Amino acid sequence: MKPLGDHKKHYWLAKRMAKTTGADLVAAYQAGELGQEEWAQMVHKCRGCDWAEGCARWLRKTPTATDVPSTCVNCGRFTDLQADTDKRV
Repeated sequence: MKPLGDHKKHYWLAKRMAKTTGADLVAAYQAGELGQEEWAQMVHKCRGCDWAEGCARWLRKTPTATDVPSTCVNCGRFTDLQADTDKRV
């Protein structure tokens, strides 16, 4: 079993992925669409992702994006959060 990546590094990768793809985490939390436990699980999944270095490179090169990379282990959830953000706007 592969060791998990650094918690702080993956917390920031996940936050940057949300910001880059337009998923508003604060609004999702305030609307009850994202709880603390679920956010912690998303960061935990990120820590086990094999694409972490590719993710960091992608985030450095991509200021904004409409699609979450399919290689992201949280792709489905970030896509849902994007849709929720779009509904609130």
